[in-house]
Amino acid sequence: MISYIKGELTEVSETSIVVETSSGIGMNIIVPQTVIDKMPSCGSMVKIHTYLNVKEDSMTLYGFINREDVDIFRLLITVNGIGPKGALAILSTITPDDLRFAVLSDDVKAISRAPGIGAKTAQRMIIELKDKLKLEEAFEIRLSHEEVDDLPAGDARNDTVQALVALGYGRSEAARAVNMVDGADSMDSEQLIKAALKKLAMI
Repeated sequence: MISYIKGELTEVSETSIVVETSSGIGMNIIVPQTVIDKMPSCGSMVKIHTYLNVKEDSMTLYGFINREDVDIFRLLITVNGIGPKGALAILSTITPDDLRFAVLSDDVKAISRAPGIGAKTAQRMIIELKDKLKLEEAFEIRLSHEEVDDLPAGDARNDTVQALVALGYGRSEAARAVNMVDGADSMDSEQLIKAALKKLAMI
């Protein structure tokens, strides 16, 4: 199984990306919109966690920002009536931790906002996944997104964290990326945002 692909981002389309590995092989990876939105510019180094879907006549790589998203994708495609296309539509519409809460709280409306996912399919998904998702895990993930390192208000670091949160990243994830940037204290907000986005693509 291919756990992840690490290399240079060479192409970004509406539904997929191409990552060239160190051996010179370009891997075409199907990704949800949430991954497309977080991709840095072509030429940047990225790490994409993957799931390899094998059929009789084809093999398809699906990619995500982190391993937790892969796990949710794998659960979704076990639901009767939801294949890889439906799972991608769901994960393009709702974040994995919000999906956990939607399933555990019987929120059919939140799930059925995904294109091609009707109320009946959403209800079936809730029934089939409720026992597989842990409420404690959902709370831990939600809380970790709300935590943030102590950053002085008004400086470039804080401004960058706020900008990344506005882009859809969790606060703790954004703060961690900012802290990973070498020379962050000498950068302005625009420079730091670009550098932090590159770090987020590698996490």
